[in-house]
Amino acid sequence: MRPACSLWFLLTVGLLTHLTCQAQIDPYKRQLLQFGYNQPIEGRGPIAGYAFYYLNQPNLAGRDLTLRLAVAPTFLNSELGFRRTLGPHTDLAIGLAGGGFGDSYSEIRQGRLIDAESFTGHGGHASLSIYHRFNPEQRIPLNGILRGLVDYTVYERDDDTADTFVLPPDHTTYQFRAGLRWGGREPLLTPRLGMELSAWYEGRIRSEHGTYGFAGDRVLEANAHRFWGRALLALTLPRLEHTFNLTITVGTTQNPDRFSGYRLGGALPLVSEFRLDLPGYYYQEITARQFLLFNALYVFPVDSAKRWNITGFGAVAGVDYLAGLQQADDWLSGVGLGVGYTSPRRVWQVILAYAYGFDAIRSHGRGAQSVVLLLQYDFEARRREAYPSAAPVLDPERARGLERWFEGIFGR
Repeated sequence: MRPACSLWFLLTVGLLTHLTCQAQIDPYKRQLLQFGYNQPIEGRGPIAGYAFYYLNQPNLAGRDLTLRLAVAPTFLNSELGFRRTLGPHTDLAIGLAGGGFGDSYSEIRQGRLIDAESFTGHGGHASLSIYHRFNPEQRIPLNGILRGLVDYTVYERDDDTADTFVLPPDHTTYQFRAGLRWGGREPLLTPRLGMELSAWYEGRIRSEHGTYGFAGDRVLEANAHRFWGRALLALTLPRLEHTFNLTITVGTTQNPDRFSGYRLGGALPLVSEFRLDLPGYYYQEITARQFLLFNALYVFPVDSAKRWNITGFGAVAGVDYLAGLQQADDWLSGVGLGVGYTSPRRVWQVILAYAYGFDAIRSHGRGAQSVVLLLQYDFEARRREAYPSAAPVLDPERARGLERWFEGIFGR
């Protein structure tokens, strides 16, 4: 994408990020500014970053309405929730989202970004969701979700896309998601308390499908199905102020393609509701038919005021690769170490970290390094409850606007 075109699109649309798939209507007011960026030290991967403002406003206009809004450079996502519409414990929500770059695709094979097979995608969607609380009398919520979503996607070439590479057809996707979640976590960099057990199904039916690429060497499937689950625990020791997070995520697919397979890599904690981090790897470097992923994080203060802290994190993944994107190793791992600062009352946080991917393929062999920068400003931190709600994390799964903007300014 040429710099002038990227800037024009940024000024015209003005907004970007894709934040969807909440598991219930959040009853707490939230205002957050979030920024995340991964920079590889060796090799050249896709630019990986996000920046957005998030608002959750319950009791809108004094009614049982909740507005959820996410605003980023070239994408706007919104959802209006109607509490108790379908019963005392069942809510209804209508969502609209749209903008640029959210459906862009970067081809990565054997640790190499292939510009000739990468391209830009734009789109928008409308959704209808039902949220049900099964155990209103208990402290840890058990929520169910049903969502129908209609998404339209159009593709265009980048400057480096090969002339002989045929793009996938523009198409409408009809998507259905069903899930059951016990517990949850807040949309914060390092939540102090949280737990979750959840199971999910997602089906996608496309209006257009078929072969694309070089002489039809890859396929856009007519339908795809994904099944996954997660177990998560986040806990802070009260006096020591040590925080740890443990997460296990597992997933499988039927009829997967490059757009519906699971993509692992990078260390961006709010890039997806179901983040698939592998420290030291490029963002979404690994594409899997099915996977098992272990993530761990530990944060401990190093000064008496408990403002400065050290963060250690790591991940191990077992991967069954998507056909055409295989690697020799089925088990991949990475670690990271960072230094952070948290302001009084946790109003804002910053973390600068180094990450190393042990099994990442690069031109010199195995092993890759990257730098991670994370920032958060929480407008509502001073009014936070003593015990956080079990609200789900944001899901900017297609947050590509910031990446493509950087590409247009600095080049790929």
